[in-house]
Amino acid sequence: MGRVLTQFVMAVLLASTLGAAPGQKTSDSTAKGTSVHVKQVAKQKAAKPYQVGRASWYGKFFHGKATASGESYDMFRFTAAHPNLPLGTWVRVTNLSNDRSVIVRVNDRGPVVEGRIIDLSYGAAQILEFRRKGVERVRLDVVKEPDTFAQAQEVIGSH
Repeated sequence: MGRVLTQFVMAVLLASTLGAAPGQKTSDSTAKGTSVHVKQVAKQKAAKPYQVGRASWYGKFFHGKATASGESYDMFRFTAAHPNLPLGTWVRVTNLSNDRSVIVRVNDRGPVVEGRIIDLSYGAAQILEFRRKGVERVRLDVVKEPDTFAQAQEVIGSH
């Protein structure tokens, strides 16, 4: 339960800082006085994406069931199913309809529906704001493992 709460707070902080101007501090009332500094990142030449295509999400029906990595699927964690990226790979998924991004870890195989390139957890789909539609066009970029919240924020804030 504590891990889910921590991830929820991190998601709220990430979502609240996406609209902040570079170099400004923002705070979230759920973080009780904690502020997140959004670092201005120099615009780099756009790297070629790993993959662009349609993404979907999966949730309650699979919650608690074993994934291809052997861990239990938690619909609130930022994970994904991909057909051939190595398990444990970190991927930045960008919703091309609204430019929102989230970093997920590949821990499962899929998607099983033809024409889709990735299945995201329910939690990741909420951050990308496409859970109601169910399917969106996305860009996938393989990233280094985000070992801290700040590193993850830098990657997401670069959009």
